[in-house]
Amino acid sequence: MESKNIKYLKGTTTVGLVAKDGVVLAADRRASEGFFVANKMVRKILYITDSIGVTTAGGVADLQFIYNYLKNLYHYNIISGNRPITIKALATYLDNILSQSKYFPYVVQILLGGYDTAPRLYNLDYLGDMTEEKYVATGSGSPVAMGVLEDNYRDDLTADEAMSIATRAILSAIKRDSFTGTGVIVTKLTQTGHVEKEIYPEKKV
Repeated sequence: MESKNIKYLKGTTTVGLVAKDGVVLAADRRASEGFFVANKMVRKILYITDSIGVTTAGGVADLQFIYNYLKNLYHYNIISGNRPITIKALATYLDNILSQSKYFPYVVQILLGGYDTAPRLYNLDYLGDMTEEKYVATGSGSPVAMGVLEDNYRDDLTADEAMSIATRAILSAIKRDSFTGTGVIVTKLTQTGHVEKEIYPEKKV
């Protein structure tokens, strides 16, 4: 009997922007498996501390493992009496994990950002490629979202202005990408903590 490989299409849209006073992360809320909407209210932004967050795209089990690992690493370092781990150090540590497992990879695409001594944002893929970014979009809706970011990003953006741009980028992806949907979670991470909002497109009668 001939075996058949079934490929499940998955998608999402996540974005990140660096503002002059913080970092903004945003993501949609739809989880898909093939053309089936598996969950309409998934949380794709998670917090390592009050001022450091990640966006998640990829396999759920792999993402849960990576997130718990990073969070435990950060807090273990604190209770051991060491100074807080920087965002760059967390990103580098994750980069090493992903690079070492590239032949049996964790299927993830992660944005890691926040505020330690300054706003910082890193983009990491499942092969261990790490880049520091000013603005970035990932996932199946990223071509649409990136167009919004390219048109509106400035180096002198405030975190509130960046939240508005990030929201527009995700909402634009929702309109054109079938794997992106439901609504938007957007958060700004600053020196004093994070503020999160949820936005849902208005229903048209």
